[in-house]
Amino acid sequence: MNAFWYRLLEGGAALLGSWFLNLCARSIALGYFLFSPLRKESIRFYRLLYPDRSRAWHWYASFRQYQYFTTIHTDRFFARCSKGDGISFSSEGLEQLEPYLNQQGALLLMSHLGNWEIAASLLGRQFKELRLLLFMGAKQKEGVEAAQKEALRQGGVRILAMEAEEENPMVAIEGIRFLQGGGVVSMPGDILLKPEQRRLEVSFLGGVAKIPAAPFVMAMLAGSPIFVFFAFRTGVGRYHFTLSPPLHLPPNPERSQREQLLQQAAQQYAHLMEQALGQHPFAWFHFRRFVYDKPDTLGEKKSKSQTRLHPWHP
Repeated sequence: MNAFWYRLLEGGAALLGSWFLNLCARSIALGYFLFSPLRKESIRFYRLLYPDRSRAWHWYASFRQYQYFTTIHTDRFFARCSKGDGISFSSEGLEQLEPYLNQQGALLLMSHLGNWEIAASLLGRQFKELRLLLFMGAKQKEGVEAAQKEALRQGGVRILAMEAEEENPMVAIEGIRFLQGGGVVSMPGDILLKPEQRRLEVSFLGGVAKIPAAPFVMAMLAGSPIFVFFAFRTGVGRYHFTLSPPLHLPPNPERSQREQLLQQAAQQYAHLMEQALGQHPFAWFHFRRFVYDKPDTLGEKKSKSQTRLHPWHP
């Protein structure tokens, strides 16, 4: 969706009320569910997640996924109109982050499971001294993406947007320095930002997924802990944040141990994501293939397509 139509929807919602944006978003999501070829991938995912359920239920789950995705946009509008005050949240484990602020820093692994955008914008309410650097893919021409980034910047979040073709080691170095300076770096742990990005293979839902190695390598080099972070919607304008216990990677491991440590950390993240998915199955906002049957199906062509997200994907 381009900037003009997205702004038009927001303008209509400002005049008529949030119900207008909600109705339009749900109608668009219904259109994608009915006509997008990506629906097949969604149904396949729920077949893997719930192998004992019927085919009709897998279709129903896919429909719920598409409809639930609209809450990201309606809540974004609600948060912007209320300047964040209209969104409340409870939390579990966030206190673990405080000792690392302005000390050795921390890396937050976020996922396309739940609404990480709301979380990024509201974390500053919990920690006044928080300095947050958010790594994102760059799709500046899309109205939804541009509006998302602008809203986060206005909330005090620093953003590094990476082009899919970009090969700039200084971006990673900037992240490491930010961590070493006591800042908090947030990165997606479940999607590749660049086609040639280094990946780690993990077991997931009985298959295999490949996730970026960058967050784990960055935390290892900076000597900062990794926290797995989820933000799930519990009602209109209400969220619950959870933060896992810190995962510490030794900063200077033996070369022979490095790959094993990275692999173990990645698999622990995948395990936590599976647990969260079991509790919030319709908050899964991947719309392209994430779980593969065999490692050799992860060819170059499919790896590249994985970085091009659903048209309404944040």
